[in-house]
Amino acid sequence: MARTLLVVDDLSDWNPYYPSDQVITFENYLATGQGPAEERVRIINLCASYSYLSDGYYCSLLAEARSHHVIPSVKALNDLGKNALYRLQLDDLSQPLARAFKGQSKDNALTLLSYFGTTPDPALQELARLLFDRFPFPVLEATLHFGQQWEVTNLKAISYLDLDDAQQTVFAEALDKFSKKVWRKGRARKIARYDLAMLVNPEEKIPPSNRAALKKFIKIGTELGIDVELIDKQDFARLPEFDGLFIRETTSIDHYTYRFAKKAEAEGLMVIDDPTSMLRCTNKVYLADLFRTHRVPSPKTWILHKGNADHLDKLEAEAGFPVVIKIPDGSFSRGIEKVNNRQELNHKVAELFQQSALLLAQEFLYTDFDWRIGVFNNKALYACRYYMVKNHWQIYRHGTNRTDSGDFQTMATFEVPKAVLDAALKATQHIGDGLYGVDVKEKNGKGYVIEVNDNPSIDSGIEDQYLGDNLYRLIMTEFLRRMENRSKGI
Repeated sequence: MARTLLVVDDLSDWNPYYPSDQVITFENYLATGQGPAEERVRIINLCASYSYLSDGYYCSLLAEARSHHVIPSVKALNDLGKNALYRLQLDDLSQPLARAFKGQSKDNALTLLSYFGTTPDPALQELARLLFDRFPFPVLEATLHFGQQWEVTNLKAISYLDLDDAQQTVFAEALDKFSKKVWRKGRARKIARYDLAMLVNPEEKIPPSNRAALKKFIKIGTELGIDVELIDKQDFARLPEFDGLFIRETTSIDHYTYRFAKKAEAEGLMVIDDPTSMLRCTNKVYLADLFRTHRVPSPKTWILHKGNADHLDKLEAEAGFPVVIKIPDGSFSRGIEKVNNRQELNHKVAELFQQSALLLAQEFLYTDFDWRIGVFNNKALYACRYYMVKNHWQIYRHGTNRTDSGDFQTMATFEVPKAVLDAALKATQHIGDGLYGVDVKEKNGKGYVIEVNDNPSIDSGIEDQYLGDNLYRLIMTEFLRRMENRSKGI
């Protein structure tokens, strides 16, 4: 677990706020040195000036030299100090600006104050968060004008000392939330050894874990000394507060989940799903080639290239019909089509090629159910049979207004046919040691790996039906082991 320190110029500057032993002066921080090597320290630099070679500048510079995470960083200080540098990071804000100021008068300049990425005006919240992600300052002032469109014409850091009473209240509330109340008077010290962020999307229709499962992760984490906090996409800048990141929303490379994973990895957090696993698992073309190279048993597979009609002729001759066509990054049965003749093939590939330059074709292996083997750290954790939707060939059927899913059966891993279990474990060995869900079809006593999911479903009442709370305990215990090893430099 990390310590958070607030660095100010003089302790009397903090008089309007609750006293705390975590508020220290720059002089004191200068004299303390780095501290224990195993301790993680986070610095919120509240010095009055961030100008070059000022106390505020040196505070951030020394924090980075001591391997302390600091807000604002030296890079942020240098970027904000030069108009040409910070304007490069504002070029793609036209749409958020248009949404924020829709209906506003275009005659006057407007000012936005962002407090740790929050602002009292809900219409400006998205913009405040985007600015904080790029320029993480405690208080940031943005000046906005309308020319041909709304644009940020000036950015500057504001000292908390220059805020009026009303603004001080907003600042205190934002700091309270951002720093997890570390400076509140009378707050008991947390007993958790590690902090784990769990990234979720409350609006996701088919999330990897339902609410009951999330509660169990939190409960078991607490028992193990891990403080699990649910975060969402608005909390990107908060990642350095944590020791680990557990992504529990559907991942994609062209998505903020990948950016979260990359940022967390760069900050030294223990991450599941790690960026490498995401890259390898979210693209079925990569998996198909990986399986072929390492002789992982899988259905016969062909790669189709947009505009190459010879590929379709070859597919028809070698695979026949029916055959399954997939976009490389589909999930939950989306972007997967079964075609029964050449006419359907031509129509569907033309439709799917609008989304990807490459498509995957696989021989059609009908089974009443697909095996899902949950694997973590190269060990099988759980096993489920996901049955096909009635009168359908997939476990999900997406309609206009609803999504249907088939039945399931959860069992002990030792009850799984050896060929299925071996195929699943062989598939993940060449991807990593993360948490995976391996989909396997069983046909004539053999296991055929369909795909490996880097973000497998773990729902209360389904995947945990056999192991119960022990499933969550096994996963959180592995998180604990890895965070302990990371803190020891192992």
